[in-house]
Amino acid sequence: MDFKNKVVIVTGASSGIGEVTAYHLARLSAKLVLTGRNEAKLKEVAQKVEKTKGVKPVVVKADLTVDEDVKRIVTETIKCFGQIDILINNAGAGVVAGLRDGVKHLDDMINLNLRSVYLLTQLAADYIIKTKGNVVIVSSVAAFMPIAEFMPYCVAKAGLDMFTKCAAKDLAKHGVRVNSVNPGPVESEFHERLGLGNKKTDEIMQNRKDDSPLHKIATGEEVAELIIFLASDCAKSITGSIYVIDNGYSIKK
Repeated sequence: MDFKNKVVIVTGASSGIGEVTAYHLARLSAKLVLTGRNEAKLKEVAQKVEKTKGVKPVVVKADLTVDEDVKRIVTETIKCFGQIDILINNAGAGVVAGLRDGVKHLDDMINLNLRSVYLLTQLAADYIIKTKGNVVIVSSVAAFMPIAEFMPYCVAKAGLDMFTKCAAKDLAKHGVRVNSVNPGPVESEFHERLGLGNKKTDEIMQNRKDDSPLHKIATGEEVAELIIFLASDCAKSITGSIYVIDNGYSIKK
């Protein structure tokens, strides 16, 4: 598996799944564009990426809920590399909220987890068509598992899965593939960012582990490997697919 001369955009590359994916792609000789809101962390990741194969990545500090920032990701990529082969829409976040907690949480989740992906993919599409590249989207098992206390997040991710299928159908005639990776619980900073604290986070993760038929939690490495498989020529006959990686969590009793 080789990504030499492939230009790959990874959103949310400053931590978690995005960071690990960037390291893997660097080892496979990809030309990387790393985006995120935390510029200091992005630069740290970029330095490690460059040391891997000596290819300096492009760093774009961007808030995906700001349209001008999203546009800048594409313009900077084309300015530096002249092409886009692969777009990995990884950035996202959750919120603890239910139906009676107000519509703002839904707006926030839609804007970050769905609208930004729609916009960035739209802006990159013509370039990806030229290279006959592909798009990989990181969704969640929350897209089809109703979790009342994460309702806005679930709704946004459900929309993201439908976007994957519609975009795949739309772009297939141009030879472009679009697929989704839907993790269940993952060893990452996701729950900590919800402000739940270390003790509560540990408790949640242990419960998720106990509830999973395989009695384990996926690692960021495992998710990254699946993302890279779908982005590679090994998956050249796969499009419009939703790939679940959750240790059986979504089929638990």
